Amino acid sequence: MPAVRPAAVAGMFYPADPGQLEYEVQEFLAAAQPQTFHAKALIVPHAGYIYSGAIAASAYATLKAVAPRIQRVVLLGPTHRVAVEGLALPDCDAFETPLGRIPLDREAMESITHLPQVVVSAAAHAQEHSLEVQLPFLQSVLGDFTLLPLAVGMATPQEVAEVLEMVWGGPETLIVVSSDLSHYLPYKTAQLIDGKTADDIVMLRQPVAHDQACGGTPISGLIVLARKHHLTPHLLDLRNSGDTAGSHDQVVGYAAFAFTGENDHDRQ
Repeated sequence: MPAVRPAAVAGMFYPADPGQLEYEVQEFLAAAQPQTFHAKALIVPHAGYIYSGAIAASAYATLKAVAPRIQRVVLLGPTHRVAVEGLALPDCDAFETPLGRIPLDREAMESITHLPQVVVSAAAHAQEHSLEVQLPFLQSVLGDFTLLPLAVGMATPQEVAEVLEMVWGGPETLIVVSSDLSHYLPYKTAQLIDGKTADDIVMLRQPVAHDQACGGTPISGLIVLARKHHLTPHLLDLRNSGDTAGSHDQVVGYAAFAFTGENDHDRQ
C-alpha cells in the first residue's frame, strides 16, 4: 500500500464524519456569492470551518466553471508546528481526509527536489492544518485531481516563486495559497490592518509581512509570479472571527482572493 498522510485535524478544524463534512462544505459553497472567475490562483484562509469556512468557500465557489479542466492543485501553506528551512514536501504518496484519498503528483514533486530550498519533511506535514483544511473544499469542488503540497517555512518570496514557476503549468494547474491575516487584535484594529493587507495583495505589493498574514511568504512568492504572468487579483471576501463566530476582543483576520489571467479576468 502507498504511504498515506492521514487526516490530522478532522474532528477539530472540520467534521470527522464524512456525511456531516460533505453537508457542511456544500452549505458553505451554496451560501457563497454567485460569481465565477477563470482563476489561476486562490488565496484562502485556514482556520476552523466555523470561523473561516464561509470566507474560504467564497474562493472555491468561483471554480465551478473551470473545475473540469483542473487536474492538479499546487497547495502552499505556512508551517505552524515544525520549523522548516525552505519549502517542505511530504514523504508519502497520498493525503487522506474523511472524503477520501488524494494522490500526490510524484512527477511534479520530483521535478523540484533538486532546488536547494526544497526539502522533504514528513514531520512538517504530519500535524499541519493549513494545508489539510483546504482539501475537503477541493475534493468537493474538483472531484479527481492530484496534489502537490508544500509546507512553507523560512524562505524568501523569490525562493517560493522559483518553485512555483517550475510547476506553474497551464489551465490544468491551480495554485492555492493558504493564509490567515492578522492575529488576536481588537476588532477595529484588525479591520484597519487587514484592509491594508488586502490592498497590498490587490496592488501586488510584496513582501507581505508575517504579522500581516501567517502565510505572508507564500503570498509574496505568488505576487512575484502574478506580476510576471500578468495576473489580476480580485478580493472576494474580507472578514474576521468577530464577524463569524467569535468575540470582538481578539480576532483573527480572513480574506479570499482569486487571481485571473491578463486577458481573462471578467466575471462570467
